[in-house]
Amino acid sequence: MTHLEQVLIETIQDDFPLVERPYKALAEMFNVSEQEVFDAVEGLRSSGVIRRIGGVYDSKKLGFISRLCAGKVPVSPLDFCAESHEQTAMEKFAAVVNDVPAITHNYIRSHEYNVWFTVIAENEPEILKIVDKLCDATELHDVHVMSATRKFKINTVMSLDKRRETRDERGTALCFDKLSTGESSGTLSPTSCHPERSAESTKSRDLTESDKSRIRTACEDIPHSLTPFKDWDVSCEELREDVALKRMRRFGAILRHQNAGFAFNAMVCFGVRSENVTAAGSILASNPHISHCYERPSFEGFPYNVYAMMHANSAELLSQYVADSVNDLNSLQSSPVEYVVLHSVRELKKTSFKFFAG
Repeated sequence: MTHLEQVLIETIQDDFPLVERPYKALAEMFNVSEQEVFDAVEGLRSSGVIRRIGGVYDSKKLGFISRLCAGKVPVSPLDFCAESHEQTAMEKFAAVVNDVPAITHNYIRSHEYNVWFTVIAENEPEILKIVDKLCDATELHDVHVMSATRKFKINTVMSLDKRRETRDERGTALCFDKLSTGESSGTLSPTSCHPERSAESTKSRDLTESDKSRIRTACEDIPHSLTPFKDWDVSCEELREDVALKRMRRFGAILRHQNAGFAFNAMVCFGVRSENVTAAGSILASNPHISHCYERPSFEGFPYNVYAMMHANSAELLSQYVADSVNDLNSLQSSPVEYVVLHSVRELKKTSFKFFAG
């Protein structure tokens, strides 16, 4: 990856210019030509490093809720085997999920609860209806639908160099040095939040049809041109207003972590005593190798209540990051903290939700 590509990735994940000629604005920042910037970004898009350039909206602010679901699907040695002519239970599950727009992420993880997926809808009954249909159409069973009772860290921008930026639930930008320094340049305070409610409790009713049309468009990938917003027929000023109103968390490049050098990741779940959850969330949120951190309700057979997504560029580093986090949390209590590492065995689906798609 060239130096220009690296600095562009660092910049446009969180700060793609919302102006008519965004590549010209970036060119002026880095003292290169507009065409050089455009070609570099296009190269990153075509190579798969950048999955999408567009808006990342706050579902709750738009009148939607999201839930993480854990369940079980029978596994077979023939799963995704090119030589097999038989569709396995896991393959059928993956195919059905791919046809459900409300399900944005779907992973096979290394646990008895081997499928984990996220669902976004306007209310809880709609989410349960989607899950019930999925169980009826596939061999998915023993499903648990979980809200995030507290969010400690979300919306991380992956850093290829020395710094990583994250935003807390209020949209405040904070930077952290690499873990190897042993120090962070900021502290992310945990943000308490109530379980998400239906659209009736939000400001979505204040959105005009024009707002919904713009948001629907901004959930797509920008056109491959020097004037993407003009070609989209979307107002840059209105997009900036979405950011100012915190409807949109950021407008920028969403990366494919594996292609960008973070090929190893796992969801690490900790069983933390209730009186220590806030402190544990703060510790994990300050870890630059953790992109998301939530408190979620535990359930029978899964006694864990704090979830953290960890990323690394090698299996050895990932194991070290997990061990370091366990040691940090052990300092909070007299007995060792219980935890489980759910490695990402296979990514079955990873898409952006398209709000107001009809």
